[in-house]
Amino acid sequence: MGIFSLKSKIARALNKSLVNRNRNHDKNQIKNFRVNQEAEKACASRVLGYRDVPLKQIVGSVGRYRDFDHRFRLKKNVPSQRLQSIKEAIRSGKPLPPVKLHKIKDEYYVLDGNHRVAAAKEFDWESIEAHIVEYLPSEETLGNILHREKSDFEWNTGLYDKVDLTEVGQYAYLLEQIHEHQISLGEMVGKTVSLKSASKDWHQTIYLPFVAIIEHSRLSGAFPERTLSDLYAYISCHQWKKNKARKYSVGIDELIPKSMEKFRAKMAERKNLDPPEMTRLTTAFLLISVNARREKRIMEKLYAFREVQEVHYVPGEFDIIVKILVERDILSSDSEVVGEFLDKVRLIPGVIKTQTIIPIASRYKKGSLS
Repeated sequence: MGIFSLKSKIARALNKSLVNRNRNHDKNQIKNFRVNQEAEKACASRVLGYRDVPLKQIVGSVGRYRDFDHRFRLKKNVPSQRLQSIKEAIRSGKPLPPVKLHKIKDEYYVLDGNHRVAAAKEFDWESIEAHIVEYLPSEETLGNILHREKSDFEWNTGLYDKVDLTEVGQYAYLLEQIHEHQISLGEMVGKTVSLKSASKDWHQTIYLPFVAIIEHSRLSGAFPERTLSDLYAYISCHQWKKNKARKYSVGIDELIPKSMEKFRAKMAERKNLDPPEMTRLTTAFLLISVNARREKRIMEKLYAFREVQEVHYVPGEFDIIVKILVERDILSSDSEVVGEFLDKVRLIPGVIKTQTIIPIASRYKKGSLS
């Protein structure tokens, strides 16, 4: 056996031993940073600086992982004077210095401040101020590539934990959007605007209003495995970059202009912060052929639907005409919501075939006979 092969086997064995050791201790102590660093091959690092970190994401320690249980409570055999003094300081309102954390993906490990973190968790704090150094996983897995893209996006924009995408390549598109917005802001104020300032403005005036529109539509429910950020990237790309024909309603142009900056201006004109009304009513007529002597029974079933406004039994190729009024959100098409209702009609026993008519334009007389 060659010396390099032997070294490789030893390295794999040590790595396996470290991972197994960490698994064995999961139930009675916090995580060991070195074990996770080795498992993720996370050697390259960069300083993220100071910001608040959710305590639930602080899961381990760099050097004192043996002193705390899995809930970050000090073990009984470890001296507690330091922890008690910190708790007293918190009770008396004394400010505590930020802790120092190492980050791998979405998990944080304490380099300095283990007792401060333990006390904060005991007092049910939501977050704690920390100075963070991030370690980036190096293996070329899909998850790692996506994480590095997210990390680069946050590093450049300062938008930490603000945008959560699940598809590789989309962070680059959003960064492209922000660069365009940076140029527009610069032209507006007559001076150069920093990328982080433009990013903050983009998030507040473009991204969040757009996401609010999506959130109050039915679209997010149709894609349970996608995030609101995913849907924002997809729709905004098609609306502002590709301008493709789409399945969703052209009515979206009334709410989301085909220019990002026009959308920003439109949202700025709104006097209230509530999301705009997301629903529209669509009228359609269904022509239905049915089996002989089933007409009255089918008419009763149709009339029971909430969407049905009128039901008529007529002579000719079709036996029944139905007027329906269906509700849709602004991101859905008329044909989609009418099609959903039509699926229910086709399940009625005795229905042979259907034809749908959706008016392109309509006029109504006031005070017409009913």
